[in-house]
Amino acid sequence: MFTGIVEETGEILERTRDDEGLRLRIGADEVADGLVHGQSISVSGACLTVEEYGPDWFEVFLADETVSRTYLGDLAAGDVVNLERAMAAEGRFDGHVVQGHVDAVATVSAVESVGEDWTFEFDLPEGYDRYVVEKGSITLDGISLTVAERDGDRVSVAIIPTTYDLTTLSEKEPGDPVHLEVDVLAKYVERLLESDADSVRDGPALLR
Repeated sequence: MFTGIVEETGEILERTRDDEGLRLRIGADEVADGLVHGQSISVSGACLTVEEYGPDWFEVFLADETVSRTYLGDLAAGDVVNLERAMAAEGRFDGHVVQGHVDAVATVSAVESVGEDWTFEFDLPEGYDRYVVEKGSITLDGISLTVAERDGDRVSVAIIPTTYDLTTLSEKEPGDPVHLEVDVLAKYVERLLESDADSVRDGPALLR
């Protein structure tokens, strides 16, 4: 589990494609310190497993399913990604519950500087707006953010200078993709409501 608090950005150093999928070598400083084989790292919101590592780099493998659901397969050497290690049991919970399971790819629709801050707007893929509420949590490229406004399938968030400077948002422009993970609590609520509806529909005739 992650919290959506990005620790640093890393750089794609190398990509290797084979019949099984894609391997990425990522350069990092803080995140690469003390890594072990099998450790989970959020790479721009996608939970990936460390296969190899060195003092200032690590390698992850992307199965075809991951490549198809993310834009990580389009990255090239020199591109940057947001990095976060899995939350330690005794860690401070500063963001919200982030699984690192990318639901879909959203698109940056507008970027506006507002004083020292920024406002970013994103277009959500069809069907995902129902999981988003104003002032609720949303994860974009692995960053825990609060929804400022929602208008149909478009959401806006306010970005403070620290978040802008320490994440890949400073690299984003309209038209760029971002990984979307909606609040898992919203999905659980939806599933419970569906289960209740099924129980009523399929229950004994006496209760209908």
